[in-house]
Amino acid sequence: MSIQWYPGHMNAARKAAAKTLAVIDVVVELLDARMPEASANPLIKELRLQRQRPCLKVLNKADLADPAVTQAWIDFYNRQPGVTAVALSCNHAGQAAKIPGLCLTLAPHRNSSLKPLRMLIMGIPNVGKSTLMNMLLKRRIQKVGAEPAVTRHQQRHVLNDHMTLTDSPGLLWPKIESPVVGLMLAAIHAIGANAVNDEEVGLFLAPTLLARYPAPLTARYGFAVEGLDGAGLLEAIAKKRGCFRKGKGGEPDREKAARILLSDYREGILGRTSLETPETSEARAEPARN
Repeated sequence: MSIQWYPGHMNAARKAAAKTLAVIDVVVELLDARMPEASANPLIKELRLQRQRPCLKVLNKADLADPAVTQAWIDFYNRQPGVTAVALSCNHAGQAAKIPGLCLTLAPHRNSSLKPLRMLIMGIPNVGKSTLMNMLLKRRIQKVGAEPAVTRHQQRHVLNDHMTLTDSPGLLWPKIESPVVGLMLAAIHAIGANAVNDEEVGLFLAPTLLARYPAPLTARYGFAVEGLDGAGLLEAIAKKRGCFRKGKGGEPDREKAARILLSDYREGILGRTSLETPETSEARAEPARN
């Protein structure tokens, strides 16, 4: 079953963003570096192309992603017209501070008090927009939380006498056509908890980690993972951590094990991992996201 999550405030956020795009110069689109294309909202591309606005694609949380794969994504995006891509971690002030300067290279004519550079920060829920705003403004103006969709309303701020920032709420699209994309978004907690089944997401995440990053799994959980499939990994984690279902004859609780795996993945405890490459993304591309 495909995962869907589009709370009512997101439709209002989309309409507000469409209006704001008429009066800004550069779109700063935050992506999750572990799955850049899956975390790219096609509505953002559609809106910015309608207004012919350049885009700085920020592959955030790069410290959690496989560096070789991230470089492949940077090269992929930098070949696109009107796009500049950078990989960084917005929770590091020095890295976040690079963003205004990169935006200026996309709109060099906007760099004075009479013509300030106007930037709009966009992205799906839980990719780090609020963290970026707090770092750039050097004060806490946005609440940061583990749950998606913390920010509900657009906010404009003056960065300095020649730059302004507008932060928009996390925005998904009305229908996620690809079940794989839905599961990837759930894996990074960009989907509300009431719309997902942790065991289902864990069963999706586990095979990818087994295939690409088996060593960190062994290091974290203390058992060999060779020959295990997704369900086998969850059961092994459940046994190792003492997670058993009550009244089920000591049956391993795969749902609790999935929560352990997902928490470790989201927090970067399993090391630097990437769930998609430009090649795997193009292989699964659907018409609605072209």
